Amino acid sequence: MTSSQDGPASDGGPAGRPDDFHATLHSLRVWDGPLPVFDPATAPREPLALFREWFTHAAGAGQPEPHTMSLATVDTDGRPDVRTLMLHDADERGWHFASHSTSAKGRQLAAHPDAALGFYWPSVARQIRIRGRVTACDATESRADLAVRSRGALAAALTGRQSEVLGSVEELVRASAAAWDRAGAEPDAPAPTWTRYVLAATEVEFFQGDAARSHTRLRYTRATPTDPWTRHLLWP
Repeated sequence: MTSSQDGPASDGGPAGRPDDFHATLHSLRVWDGPLPVFDPATAPREPLALFREWFTHAAGAGQPEPHTMSLATVDTDGRPDVRTLMLHDADERGWHFASHSTSAKGRQLAAHPDAALGFYWPSVARQIRIRGRVTACDATESRADLAVRSRGALAAALTGRQSEVLGSVEELVRASAAAWDRAGAEPDAPAPTWTRYVLAATEVEFFQGDAARSHTRLRYTRATPTDPWTRHLLWP
């Protein structure tokens, strides 16, 4: 293997050199400044209220895109997969998101509906981990999910073919332009594979970071989505 010192980095510049990467990596710091205090003894009996409280607090503290989350699934071979997407709601049914049923995540959820969500809000040193079973909403609710979103979201849904192999950038440009025009002319245009999903949690963990690394972790668990919650503190 050729050393990065022998010439330019493979991406055409020096920024990809291992020494630059490691210098940058080890120079980074986290959680500078005062952090919020979390007393688990005051936490509500169910996690939804605490999630909503932490979410609102993160947004008010200036955390960019606090509704961004990671969704982890497994494929038919049991291999884990993860991607970033947006939270659409959190209510008594669970945590809501949407995608095409024909996408990689849609196919994986159809075969293996157990999944996990992860939120990370570095501005307040907090993260939330959620595990449970995902169900697909019906066509009416899925269509309503898309109806309240932007023209761009509808255009993306109409473009479809998510996760399929793309022949060229030009092909995407043409398809996206056609979908954008249709979304403007037909704001109620159907996107049959667009599906709203709900994860009914059986485990929710709240993590509050501490600058001295004495982190607070509170986990809610229940056997099924209809059982009462129990709470446990976890070692950091």
